[in-house]
Amino acid sequence: MTDFATRRVMMVDTQVRPSDVTKFPIIEAMLSVPREVYVPRSLREAAYMGENIVLGGGRVVLEARTLAKTLDALDIQPSETVLDLGCALGYSTAVIARLAEAVVAVEEDEAMASEAQSLLSAESVDNAAVVVGPLVAGAAKHGPYDVIILQGAVETVPQALLDQLKDGGRIGALFMEGQLGAVRIGHKRDGRVDWRFAFNASAPVLPGFAAERAFAL
Repeated sequence: MTDFATRRVMMVDTQVRPSDVTKFPIIEAMLSVPREVYVPRSLREAAYMGENIVLGGGRVVLEARTLAKTLDALDIQPSETVLDLGCALGYSTAVIARLAEAVVAVEEDEAMASEAQSLLSAESVDNAAVVVGPLVAGAAKHGPYDVIILQGAVETVPQALLDQLKDGGRIGALFMEGQLGAVRIGHKRDGRVDWRFAFNASAPVLPGFAAERAFAL
């Protein structure tokens, strides 16, 4: 019988804390949420490895370090509503639900969205809802949001998504430039988003978030 609880503590002690994540609510959430529940059964043994868990179709569960450091930089408050884009089977949503007042998760893969909702309900995560739809469209009818976070990389972020962020809100996104990626935190003030570098990481680009390639002969 695999001792996932011990692995969870080890993940926090070896991947999260050494990455300068010091906010207690994030540490507590990562110690509490059973990561192995939110990955496909065949990948449970790899749930606590210090790398992205590949789900296929260019989708991953972000490594614990990337998620924790992004959450640390976003500094989600208990009164805030968060839009979690590309939730896959719901791990990130479950973690964020412990930090925020409410989470709206968007997943365009219907099977994954359905499983995520079932898993979140089974784990008594009652302040989160999963919406099925294109990730790039977000979930405008439930917004605007205090915080938006993307569970995968982008090359560009559409304005329609930035419009769903409250003034004074924050967005965390991993921008891939070739093989190198940089997580940036965007702060929205007076209608415009000002991006700042947070740390380096990498992940596949989410569907719909690739930059349009200029056609060249």
